[in-house]
Amino acid sequence: MMPDGSRREVGVQYVLNAGFTGRDTAQVQHHVDELAALGVPAPARIPTLYPLPRHLVAQGDEIQVGHARTSGEAEWALVVGDGPDDVMITAACDHTDRDLEVHGIGWSKQTSPDILGDQAWYLADVVDEIDRFTLRAWVTHGSTESLIQDGSPAQLLAPSDWLERLGAGSLLRPGTVLLGGTVPMAPGVDQFADAWRVELTDPHGRSSRLAYRVDQLPAAWE
Repeated sequence: MMPDGSRREVGVQYVLNAGFTGRDTAQVQHHVDELAALGVPAPARIPTLYPLPRHLVAQGDEIQVGHARTSGEAEWALVVGDGPDDVMITAACDHTDRDLEVHGIGWSKQTSPDILGDQAWYLADVVDEIDRFTLRAWVTHGSTESLIQDGSPAQLLAPSDWLERLGAGSLLRPGTVLLGGTVPMAPGVDQFADAWRVELTDPHGRSSRLAYRVDQLPAAWE
């Protein structure tokens, strides 16, 4: 759904998940070092870009996971419509397998879908306001919901920066979806939750929202 009430349908062809996208390079390096201490391999370059199969983009209210150590990440996503001049931005959540992450971040992102928000803006209409948007996420444990991420796209590489990078790499093609990275999680909040909720909100109070439950599959019989 667009701000004017119209609907757009885009056939997803390519999915790209960006990582380590903070504008503060010192903080990004600190995060790399923290992950390395946990056994997560350091990336060869920053920012990173992980291609995903196109079926791993969805809009829905439930995902299924293989075990209890998975979690989401609040992000914004660019959706390329008919071409590079037809780009939309929406809320997104990148659900990731944290146990698999120590063996490869790209692999960990291919175990669950990227969930997209219910509303979108044309990027050209809001490009000058993006840094004034807010990006927040909440997690639910039982009947209790807690704020786990509270930030802004201003903390991340700008969408216009990614348009340049994708264009230079011949990746700005119709049907491309790019998730732009995430903001820090609040310390002390358990990310391994029963449900996730994300909101990307513009300076005028309009929001793109998503919410989904996390359904853990039964153990394998082996």
